[in-house]
Amino acid sequence: MKITALKTWKVPPRWCFLKVETDEGISGWGEPVIEGRAATVEACVHELAELVVGADASRIEDLWQKLYRGGFYRGGPILMSAIAGIDQALWDIKGKALGVPVAALLGGAVRDRMRMYGWIGGDRPGDVAAEARRLVDRGFTAFKMNATADLAMVDSHARIDEAVARIAQAREAVGPEIGIAVDFHGRVHRPMARALLREIAPFHPLFAEEPLLPEHLGELRAIAGDLPYPIATGERLFHRTQFKPVLDSGCVDIVQPDLSHCGGITEGRKIAVLAETYDVALAPHCPLGPITLAASLQLDAVSYNAVIQEQSMGIHYNTNADVLDYLVDPAPLTIVDGYLPVLTRPGLGVEIDEAKVIARSAEWVDWKNPIWRHADGTIAEW
Repeated sequence: MKITALKTWKVPPRWCFLKVETDEGISGWGEPVIEGRAATVEACVHELAELVVGADASRIEDLWQKLYRGGFYRGGPILMSAIAGIDQALWDIKGKALGVPVAALLGGAVRDRMRMYGWIGGDRPGDVAAEARRLVDRGFTAFKMNATADLAMVDSHARIDEAVARIAQAREAVGPEIGIAVDFHGRVHRPMARALLREIAPFHPLFAEEPLLPEHLGELRAIAGDLPYPIATGERLFHRTQFKPVLDSGCVDIVQPDLSHCGGITEGRKIAVLAETYDVALAPHCPLGPITLAASLQLDAVSYNAVIQEQSMGIHYNTNADVLDYLVDPAPLTIVDGYLPVLTRPGLGVEIDEAKVIARSAEWVDWKNPIWRHADGTIAEW
């Protein structure tokens, strides 16, 4: 089965979809994108197409190695996201050709369903209590919220107090049994992160995410040692060689590779197994579309250490389209009582409505993350 074409569409709200076609009429879908750089990743996909068109679609590992090692310069968010989308589509093709879900090709499921979480609060979190209650009323047993808006490298303790008060508000609204994940989003620099991590401890976070920027992960032990709750990171790491030193540090309890950024299912599986070797949990990052979510769920199904799955239905970014909008049948990704059953349909387990993708691509608006500035005019981390 030979690959004949790679077709892409940028679609609302901020996604890029890829269709890989073959000479046997079986096609696969992937989601190659970096939020805010969709056009750049799309261009990279078409640049890489010369390495895959005409190749045997079933040789996924060989194609992955060619895409990764076929250029002297490798890695990084753009190249790895382009590879990720192609890789997802190849797994989709192989599963469809054999009539089985991708998880069956990776050894078979170790679970029957996956715990999911939703988002509350937006970029600059506000009234979180009502949003938290709404998610819990829908059956979710966990949610995630940004810890804070922008913080200066050294800010007033009043800003810490504001953040802690919001988390306290969320905890009071939902009680002790609901998991509250707190996303630092790389916004908090080391001098403030140390204080904030300790101040939120009485509210028993499910985990604290990205308490430091990826380039400063070597400092995690200094700020997060001996905390009584888990630390999570990894959405901005793109290869297992970047995860290994973080795991070696002993300071990370949950890894969060994004299957549209880290090289797809092929590399995501290796990262998951590496984390399991360290007795570290897996919670794939996924504030993206239905293809990334389906790929993540296929990995979750076969990963013993997968503990919870992010999804973006209703997230504040999805203002003019949402996850289920692009599916022929939304049933496989319809969350019930905070869980999704393991996907059992062939390939990635979801069917993309190509006509809708083409139609909605005409409505594409190039989403960019906001540029924030501190009071003194310096750029703030978003």
